[in-house]
Amino acid sequence: MINIEALQSTFRGRLIQPDNYDYDEVRQVWNGYIDKHPALIAQCSGTADVIDAVKFARKNDIEVSVRGGGHNVAGSALCDDGMVIDLSQMRGIHVDPSQKLARVQGGATWGDLDRETQIFGLAAPGGVVFTTGVAGLTLGGGLGWLRKKHGLSCDNLHSIEMVTADGKLLTASQTENQDLFWALRGGGGNFGIVTSFVFHLHNVGPTVMMCAIMYPIEIAENVLSTWRDFMISSPDEISSQALFWAVPDIDAFPEEARGKHVIVISAMYAGDPDEGEKAFQELREIDTPVLDLSGKIPYTTANSMFDPFFPKHERYYYFKSQDLASLNKETRSALIEGAKNRPVPSMLLAIWHYGREMNRIASKDTAFGSRDTTFLLSVDSIWDDPADSEKVISWSRAFLDKMKRFSRDGMYVNFSGFGEEGDDLVQKAYGDNYNRLAKIKGKYDPDNFFHLNQNIKPLSSLLK
Repeated sequence: MINIEALQSTFRGRLIQPDNYDYDEVRQVWNGYIDKHPALIAQCSGTADVIDAVKFARKNDIEVSVRGGGHNVAGSALCDDGMVIDLSQMRGIHVDPSQKLARVQGGATWGDLDRETQIFGLAAPGGVVFTTGVAGLTLGGGLGWLRKKHGLSCDNLHSIEMVTADGKLLTASQTENQDLFWALRGGGGNFGIVTSFVFHLHNVGPTVMMCAIMYPIEIAENVLSTWRDFMISSPDEISSQALFWAVPDIDAFPEEARGKHVIVISAMYAGDPDEGEKAFQELREIDTPVLDLSGKIPYTTANSMFDPFFPKHERYYYFKSQDLASLNKETRSALIEGAKNRPVPSMLLAIWHYGREMNRIASKDTAFGSRDTTFLLSVDSIWDDPADSEKVISWSRAFLDKMKRFSRDGMYVNFSGFGEEGDDLVQKAYGDNYNRLAKIKGKYDPDNFFHLNQNIKPLSSLLK
């Protein structure tokens, strides 16, 4: 047990230890595979609590992890025997529609943010699942439905407030602490605890056109090649991914479709819904679909349509990714073969199309390391039986190893498995930006106090 008396005298939030009645509930994160037992969970009520928690941990030499929305697949928001600095109660949002800006606290989710911004017909580019935390997604880059039109989440940051490893509160922007602002746009949680973000907003919604069509896996080659060609020449308004999946046996789907292995084309048109309906016609007429759920829906519904398949702490998750060199016939054949041999049908193989606005920004302009990528492969391993854990994770790693000959060094740090490759993974993810990140880490966190993440070693320690 950690002696919390000194912290308790000023801390306004809750300090939760293993003997608290709700400890087991509070220590849960989104991934049911993660089962860690921190000695203390400091549920912060505001920035002052975050500062006090950091200083307390430093003074008492306590290992620290940081939880925002608690959605990260790797489970690094928790630690065994240490202290979780928990921002999950800090979810306040203020929207300034005249300036098209939103200030968002570090524990908010994208569902929280979309709900507030859509009152004004505005949106910040976010993720594709409502329960995803704003902080984790943004600091790792932020792939979502608006990426081709408006870029990544991190590309839309106006400023950030962050508590450093020595307990100081800094603002980072294009005019203040510019080096830190550069690093936080894709560099992950390496540099401190972000207590609030200010995002640029865009006119989106309230209705958007979604393409959500499922074709039999037997015609995947034709579907995938058609989708590739369509996306490469598609306008900025269309962001899309192709998914290999099996239709779940649940009431939400027609009985005749359940259990069928399919290739899904999901896409959003970030513009006039009528124009989007016309634009998606080609994708909806490739062949006879198993199911076509395309249509005009509220933007908030589009951003939450995957939520039922990714419930908190009910399923097991292992997401890992790598940039593809191309999506040529040989690559497509390898993907289709893998998709047909997934060990459990609930697993997804996802191919994300990058491009347009997120590629117009130069690689050196933010820490995000894959600006010149066109396609990302993500193995989204999802399973329900703990007895399948070893089988599923082993298959996922082996499949990605097979795909390396079709891949580049880069990947998406938010989909990094459990970061089991250590330094090698992080250096490949950031490529030419890694050394600059290490220098900035050395300036703001020279002792690597914040190390339970996709860790960038401070340059000061690399030189030892």
